[in-house]
Amino acid sequence: MATTAEQIANTYPIPTYRYRVTVGNEEMAFTAVSGLEVGYETITYKDGVGGIFYMPGQIMPVNVTLRRGLVKGRGQLFEWISSVSLNQVEKKDISISLTNEAGSELLVTWNVLDAFPTKLTAPSLDATSNEVAIEEIALMADRVTVHFH
Repeated sequence: MATTAEQIANTYPIPTYRYRVTVGNEEMAFTAVSGLEVGYETITYKDGVGGIFYMPGQIMPVNVTLRRGLVKGRGQLFEWISSVSLNQVEKKDISISLTNEAGSELLVTWNVLDAFPTKLTAPSLDATSNEVAIEEIALMADRVTVHFH
């Protein structure tokens, strides 16, 4: 059983609340990141004598969602999705890194390659609420790689 702080840091699961997100060359703060998935389509092969075989097919596209609080004067996500024009868009690499408690050491990094925006959702407005305005951007990417530091 882990008893020292170092043993706990090396054997316990990493909490998800301390992370960094870099979109292109710009570090941005997000309240939530979801969709970091790697998957393959499956191919069903049926032979002539009744046998059924399953095989991995092509890699599935990656759909990542980033959520953040709307801040006055920061419209980078709107500018990015507005740049989409007739099958042309600036694709960006995105890096999401879990860090230690202090935020000084990277522990695990997911690299989302060639991402582009597919949808930007404005915050829901409600005059009876005092919640923070949250915008959400949906991205599609070619693939995800994982690096354990």
